[in-house]
Amino acid sequence: MFFWTGFLSVALVLTACSSGQEGKEQGSSAEAKDLQKVTVMLDWMPNTNHTGLYVAKDKGYYEEQGLAVEIIQPGEGSTADQLVAAGKADFGVSYQEAVTQARATEIPLVSIAAVIQHNTSAFASKSEANIQSPKDYEGKRYGGWGSPVEEAVLKAVMDKAGADFSKVENITLGATDFFASIGRDADFEWIYYGWDGVEAKRRGMDLNLQMLKDLDPALDYYTPVLVTNEKHLTDQKELVEKFMSATAKGYEFAIQNHQEAADILLHNAPELNPELVKASQEWVSQKYQEDAAQWGLQKKEVWERYAKWMHDRELIPQMIESEKAFTNEFLPKKG
Repeated sequence: MFFWTGFLSVALVLTACSSGQEGKEQGSSAEAKDLQKVTVMLDWMPNTNHTGLYVAKDKGYYEEQGLAVEIIQPGEGSTADQLVAAGKADFGVSYQEAVTQARATEIPLVSIAAVIQHNTSAFASKSEANIQSPKDYEGKRYGGWGSPVEEAVLKAVMDKAGADFSKVENITLGATDFFASIGRDADFEWIYYGWDGVEAKRRGMDLNLQMLKDLDPALDYYTPVLVTNEKHLTDQKELVEKFMSATAKGYEFAIQNHQEAADILLHNAPELNPELVKASQEWVSQKYQEDAAQWGLQKKEVWERYAKWMHDRELIPQMIESEKAFTNEFLPKKG
């Protein structure tokens, strides 16, 4: 810090500072106006699936690309898929199963990155329910969202295990707290290990798990994914490239710095349990890229295998063109 003696000197400095600050503020304002506004819609409440988005925003990666990104949650009665497909949100968080259903009904949704490389969801139950495999689902209560896909998955994995699907009591719980309902309203439920599984371990709750990817190769699909609409891919290629460049950087940071990434998520969603977020982030950061050459990559065979699985069970009216359902084109070029 510099100390000036003399009124004139002080006056000159203050005037210069004031003018400089004013210029800085005007420049900052002009700079903000130059940023392209972008909306990203989440699939649900903020969680560790979304950390890379918040990192990219807080670290200034989007600004570096000339983007002013707003991350929002879906409202009552609307989903990210609907709003992104309609062009009312630029990007969104979705799932391969939803994109497959959309493509099969001519809805122009496209997956532009796999947030996580392998399906980390599982059928979970308390150890005292003694559910060790899909064969043990017989005579038990399944608590879910009431979707046809759930029933198809249950039936498929039970058929494969030689079990009778008709012996499962299917209870629609809707959006419920797993820890409040498991063992009380249902004997087993479908969870994401990276959130509820990690929280169960943190609470000392012993769960029996059947990971979907281990029950059938077709069920090792991408969930979640980042999506946009076809119009963006053709008319706003530069926007998609910029968004993906910054987003990939955000997830790569979270892979390497899970503790700081957790802090960034908590800063943006202070209502979340800090201990859960930190434990979840440590686990999920290892799953974002896992065995892929880079974060976000998707394989055609994964899309084709799951679409065939859905079509065989009449969950979609027609087979989709897998190469139109996803693209790796906008991921940053490596090497």
